[in-house]
Amino acid sequence: MTHASMESFATALAARDIATLRFQFPYMERGSKRPDPPKLCHATIRAAVDHARQLTDLPLVAGGRSFGGRMTSQAQAEHPLPGVAGLAFLGFPLHPAKQPSDERAEHLSQTEVPLLFLQGTRDELADLALLKALVARLGKRATLKLFADADHSFHVPARSGRTDAQVLEEMMDDLQAWTGAVTTKGR
Repeated sequence: MTHASMESFATALAARDIATLRFQFPYMERGSKRPDPPKLCHATIRAAVDHARQLTDLPLVAGGRSFGGRMTSQAQAEHPLPGVAGLAFLGFPLHPAKQPSDERAEHLSQTEVPLLFLQGTRDELADLALLKALVARLGKRATLKLFADADHSFHVPARSGRTDAQVLEEMMDDLQAWTGAVTTKGR
């Protein structure tokens, strides 16, 4: 949760008056590289959402960066997260690098809240053809925002003519607009 990219996301959202709640999975807290079993990750996410519910009665958007986003969507598919109006993914890991597949996203059809995918066009963990097909299958509740030349970490090469900071600002603008639409729906 203290990784520079997570701090950048939280700072950029705070500048847009969007509060964030960052948390650690137990394996990260232990300093392990091996992720916890999904059940423990889902329980950790549920605890974080419960904590957020105690802090506010505003609608929540859950999600996360890469693995955290995928675990959040699995938790939501298993049993809806209370008070969560939508899920936002910053680099959804559709498959391992160089192993195109969409099996990791099968559970998304069981979610009933709006979904936002913020994805780089050079992301080796999300083949664009597979991701676009997935979003199409999910229908109106899924939104895909692509960031040209960005990789899984949303880094862009100098030859792109853009900086990582510019990509971050574009991402946060899209996330802010989507979040506003999702959290005010039905209010």
